[in-house]
Amino acid sequence: MTTLTLRLPDDKHNRLKALAAYKKISLNKLLEEISTQALAEFDTEVRFRALAASGNTEKGLAILDKLDSLFEGK
Repeated sequence: MTTLTLRLPDDKHNRLKALAAYKKISLNKLLEEISTQALAEFDTEVRFRALAASGNTEKGLAILDKLDSLFEGK
């Protein structure tokens, strides 16, 4: 495991501490959860872009058109 020194503005540090207290977890655990979420979002975007690059544009647009037609009346 690695130790990391992080510089934050005091107000952000205080807000993160308050969030951790609200969730009843340590600040360390909160930052670990936030970093896990950020990495999952990044991995999802990378996978989506790779799949999109190998996909068929016309089929993709046709699917989006179908979705639009389903949600137009709502």
